[in-house]
Amino acid sequence: MNNNTIAYLVTTLATALGLLVIDTVVPGVDIANFPAALIAAVVIGGINSTIRPVLSILSLPINFLSLGLFSLVVNGVCLWLAALIVPGFAIHGIIAFILGPVILSFASTFLNNYFDEKKIGQSVLNTEATAEKKIAQSPLATSPSDIIVERKIEQSPAGTSNTEIS
Repeated sequence: MNNNTIAYLVTTLATALGLLVIDTVVPGVDIANFPAALIAAVVIGGINSTIRPVLSILSLPINFLSLGLFSLVVNGVCLWLAALIVPGFAIHGIIAFILGPVILSFASTFLNNYFDEKKIGQSVLNTEATAEKKIAQSPLATSPSDIIVERKIEQSPAGTSNTEIS
Protein backbone atom coordinates (compact mmCIF):
# COMPACT_ATOMS: atom_id res chain seq x y z
CA MET A 1 0.00 0.00 0.00
CA ASN A 2 1.17 3.50 -0.69
CA ASN A 3 0.88 6.72 1.32
CA ASN A 4 -2.31 7.88 -0.44
CA THR A 5 -4.13 4.62 0.27
CA ILE A 6 -3.13 4.66 3.93
CA ALA A 7 -4.14 8.32 4.25
CA TYR A 8 -7.52 7.59 2.65
CA LEU A 9 -8.13 4.64 4.98
CA VAL A 10 -7.16 6.65 8.07
CA THR A 11 -9.39 9.56 7.00
CA THR A 12 -12.28 7.17 6.33
CA LEU A 13 -11.81 5.58 9.74
CA ALA A 14 -11.71 9.01 11.41
CA THR A 15 -14.91 10.04 9.61
CA ALA A 16 -16.64 6.79 10.61
CA LEU A 17 -15.65 7.33 14.24
CA GLY A 18 -16.80 10.95 13.96
CA LEU A 19 -20.17 9.72 12.70
CA LEU A 20 -20.46 7.49 15.74
CA VAL A 21 -19.69 10.51 17.92
CA ILE A 22 -22.46 12.58 16.33
CA ASP A 23 -24.79 9.59 16.69
CA THR A 24 -24.36 9.81 20.45
CA VAL A 25 -24.18 13.61 20.77
CA VAL A 26 -26.65 15.02 18.23
CA PRO A 27 -30.32 14.13 18.54
CA GLY A 28 -31.77 13.12 15.19
CA VAL A 29 -28.70 11.39 13.82
CA ASP A 30 -29.11 7.62 13.81
CA ILE A 31 -26.43 5.14 12.77
CA ALA A 32 -27.28 1.46 13.07
CA ASN A 33 -23.76 0.03 13.53
CA PHE A 34 -20.08 0.48 12.75
CA PRO A 35 -20.23 -1.02 9.22
CA ALA A 36 -22.99 1.47 8.38
CA ALA A 37 -20.73 4.24 9.71
CA LEU A 38 -17.85 3.02 7.51
CA ILE A 39 -20.06 2.92 4.42
CA ALA A 40 -21.43 6.36 5.29
CA ALA A 41 -17.88 7.68 5.66
CA VAL A 42 -16.99 6.46 2.17
CA VAL A 43 -20.19 7.95 0.72
CA ILE A 44 -19.60 11.27 2.52
CA GLY A 45 -16.09 11.36 1.08
CA GLY A 46 -17.48 10.81 -2.40
CA ILE A 47 -20.19 13.44 -1.98
CA ASN A 48 -17.70 15.94 -0.53
CA SER A 49 -15.38 15.46 -3.49
CA THR A 50 -18.03 15.58 -6.24
CA ILE A 51 -21.32 17.23 -5.27
CA ARG A 52 -20.18 19.64 -2.55
CA PRO A 53 -17.91 21.76 -4.81
CA VAL A 54 -20.79 22.22 -7.25
CA LEU A 55 -23.18 23.21 -4.45
CA SER A 56 -20.59 25.59 -3.03
CA ILE A 57 -20.11 27.35 -6.36
CA LEU A 58 -23.86 27.58 -7.01
CA SER A 59 -24.49 28.97 -3.54
CA LEU A 60 -21.58 31.42 -3.61
CA PRO A 61 -23.77 34.58 -3.83
CA ILE A 62 -25.98 33.45 -0.93
CA ASN A 63 -22.91 32.39 1.03
CA PHE A 64 -21.35 35.80 0.43
CA LEU A 65 -24.46 37.63 1.62
CA SER A 66 -24.75 35.43 4.71
CA LEU A 67 -21.06 35.94 5.55
CA GLY A 68 -20.35 32.23 5.09
CA LEU A 69 -23.16 30.88 7.23
CA PHE A 70 -24.89 29.29 4.24
CA SER A 71 -22.00 26.82 4.05
CA LEU A 72 -23.61 25.15 7.08
CA VAL A 73 -26.63 24.45 4.90
CA VAL A 74 -24.42 23.08 2.11
CA ASN A 75 -22.70 20.77 4.61
CA GLY A 76 -26.09 19.69 5.95
CA VAL A 77 -27.31 18.88 2.44
CA CYS A 78 -24.22 16.75 1.82
CA LEU A 79 -24.73 14.82 5.05
CA TRP A 80 -28.44 14.42 4.28
CA LEU A 81 -27.63 13.08 0.78
CA ALA A 82 -25.32 10.51 2.34
CA ALA A 83 -28.09 9.52 4.74
CA LEU A 84 -30.43 9.00 1.77
CA ILE A 85 -27.95 6.65 0.11
CA VAL A 86 -26.67 4.59 3.05
CA PRO A 87 -29.00 2.11 4.76
CA GLY A 88 -28.67 2.27 8.53
CA PHE A 89 -27.85 6.00 8.53
CA ALA A 90 -30.58 8.62 8.99
CA ILE A 91 -30.85 12.36 9.65
CA HIS A 92 -34.06 13.66 11.28
CA GLY A 93 -34.74 17.30 12.09
CA ILE A 94 -33.16 20.70 11.55
CA ILE A 95 -30.83 20.37 14.56
CA ALA A 96 -29.25 17.23 13.13
CA PHE A 97 -29.16 18.85 9.68
CA ILE A 98 -27.17 21.88 10.90
CA LEU A 99 -25.33 20.63 14.01
CA GLY A 100 -24.40 17.17 12.68
CA PRO A 101 -21.89 18.34 10.04
CA VAL A 102 -20.33 20.83 12.47
CA ILE A 103 -19.68 18.21 15.14
CA LEU A 104 -18.61 15.69 12.49
CA SER A 105 -16.06 18.20 11.22
CA PHE A 106 -14.65 18.81 14.71
CA ALA A 107 -14.59 15.10 15.61
CA SER A 108 -12.99 13.90 12.38
CA THR A 109 -10.43 16.75 12.44
CA PHE A 110 -9.52 15.86 16.03
CA LEU A 111 -9.21 12.16 15.15
CA ASN A 112 -7.17 12.84 12.00
CA ASN A 113 -4.79 15.03 14.01
CA TYR A 114 -4.56 12.35 16.67
CA PHE A 115 -3.77 9.66 14.08
CA ASP A 116 -1.18 11.96 12.46
CA GLU A 117 0.43 12.70 15.84
CA LYS A 118 0.62 9.01 16.71
CA LYS A 119 1.86 8.27 13.18
CA ILE A 120 -0.73 5.51 12.79
CA GLY A 121 -0.71 5.47 8.99
CA GLN A 122 3.08 5.78 8.85
CA SER A 123 3.56 2.86 11.26
CA VAL A 124 1.52 0.64 8.92
CA LEU A 125 3.78 1.59 6.01
CA ASN A 126 6.92 1.09 8.12
CA THR A 127 5.73 -2.34 9.28
CA GLU A 128 4.98 -3.35 5.70
CA ALA A 129 8.39 -2.14 4.46
CA THR A 130 10.19 -3.88 7.33
CA ALA A 131 8.38 -7.14 6.58
CA GLU A 132 9.30 -6.93 2.89
CA LYS A 133 12.92 -6.18 3.78
CA LYS A 134 13.08 -9.15 6.19
CA ILE A 135 11.63 -11.46 3.54
CA ALA A 136 14.14 -10.24 0.97
CA GLN A 137 17.06 -10.74 3.38
CA SER A 138 15.89 -14.14 4.53
CA PRO A 139 18.13 -17.11 3.57
CA LEU A 140 14.93 -18.87 2.56
CA ALA A 141 14.02 -16.15 0.04
CA THR A 142 13.91 -17.62 -3.41
CA SER A 143 13.75 -16.22 -6.88
CA PRO A 144 10.95 -17.18 -9.28
CA SER A 145 13.32 -19.55 -11.12
CA ASP A 146 14.07 -21.37 -7.84
CA ILE A 147 10.34 -21.87 -7.31
CA ILE A 148 9.97 -23.35 -10.81
CA VAL A 149 12.89 -25.73 -10.20
CA GLU A 150 11.36 -26.78 -6.87
CA ARG A 151 8.03 -27.47 -8.57
CA LYS A 152 9.77 -29.57 -11.23
CA ILE A 153 11.46 -31.60 -8.51
CA GLU A 154 8.16 -32.11 -6.70
CA GLN A 155 6.38 -33.13 -9.91
CA SER A 156 9.03 -35.54 -11.24
CA PRO A 157 7.81 -39.10 -11.91
CA ALA A 158 8.39 -41.77 -9.29
CA GLY A 159 11.57 -43.76 -9.57
CA THR A 160 13.75 -40.95 -10.93
CA SER A 161 16.47 -39.18 -9.06
CA ASN A 162 15.44 -35.88 -7.56
CA THR A 163 18.94 -34.73 -6.78
CA GLU A 164 19.48 -32.27 -9.61
CA ILE A 165 17.33 -30.80 -12.34
CA SER A 166 18.59 -28.10 -14.65
